[in-house]
Amino acid sequence: MSRAPATMRLRVDGQPVEVVAGSSVAAAIAHAGGTTRDACGGGRRAPLCGMGACFECRATVDGRAQQRTCLLPATEGMEVSTRG
Repeated sequence: MSRAPATMRLRVDGQPVEVVAGSSVAAAIAHAGGTTRDACGGGRRAPLCGMGACFECRATVDGRAQQRTCLLPATEGMEVSTRG
């Protein structure tokens, strides 16, 4: 009998999101249907490389701006803001 994977809850732009334990913050943002930041031209951006080199995944996490979310493990109760 297989077990369901453990999950955790965090908030992305004020909305609750449930993800599998061990997921990155970038994965949680994607699961929520979001993107990570505004481009200079006004469009929304999203993670590109998935290894922290492109910096497209930056967001504010628990009040700390410019965090590379593809490198950051999601934790229970985390607050993520992709705006500002």
